[in-house]
Amino acid sequence: MIDVYLFSGFLGSGKTTLLKHMIQQAKEAGLKPAVFMNELGEMNFDSEEVEDGVPLKELLDGCICCTGSEKSEAQIQTLLAEEEFDVLMIETTGAAHPVEALDAIFSPLFADRLHFKGIVTVADSKRWLGRSQLSPQVRSLYLEQIRHADLILANKMDLLTESEQGTVSYEIQSFNPSAQIIQTVKAKVPFAALQKMAAKEKGEIEKAPVSKLNLNAVVLRFSEPVKRERFEDWLRELPESVYRIKGYVPLEGDKYPHAFQYAYGMAQWLPEYMKLEPQIVVIGENLQGVELP
Repeated sequence: MIDVYLFSGFLGSGKTTLLKHMIQQAKEAGLKPAVFMNELGEMNFDSEEVEDGVPLKELLDGCICCTGSEKSEAQIQTLLAEEEFDVLMIETTGAAHPVEALDAIFSPLFADRLHFKGIVTVADSKRWLGRSQLSPQVRSLYLEQIRHADLILANKMDLLTESEQGTVSYEIQSFNPSAQIIQTVKAKVPFAALQKMAAKEKGEIEKAPVSKLNLNAVVLRFSEPVKRERFEDWLRELPESVYRIKGYVPLEGDKYPHAFQYAYGMAQWLPEYMKLEPQIVVIGENLQGVELP
């Protein structure tokens, strides 16, 4: 039996960072991990974070939990047929309901080969404190991802005061009393914590599919390098309905584009040392008119 972990959490919460940590720790434990990734848009920059040699399948421009369910089953079946591995880690899109995503795992084609360990939800702690400001549909999904988790990582604790950290942990534990909660920074958690998980029975699902969220993704391509200051000014001018940006930004004076991540007003730049396609994916609601500076 192959242990299966499903990583859930809203856009920008830290799922891919968690995935990278778990891949490394699983390998250090002598296990061979495989990965199935789901992305809302037509491109998946996150897959480039997966180490070479790790079996990987992807579902792009669709959701594992709705229109892409059959495609997801086919990808997992192919992975099982082509590769030998001990652990399967599934990273869902930030717009996926975690329980609905289980359909692809419990396919009659291969369910007897998989041992589902549980749902790990990465919760942006700062976003928890500001959840009342989310649109009703987004807030519903955000809470559902936490409510159905078997293990909750209260992530980005370094952005909160000590008092806020206590408030977040208490409120999330009250909201989902059956899940273990671990406070994390950059989604760092021992792989052993996941191995101890046992999936609980899932109750009634309050559905919040992508179609109701009105989430979509647009790819913006750079025709020439930009000034970092001008680009950051553009970020500050974006509407609050932009939840996530990721990709590669070509900056004036630099040989290679920089890897770029953005979530809820916070940006992260990382240097790259190879020529990558200068483009970004913007994910959110009501993206009409969102164009590069």
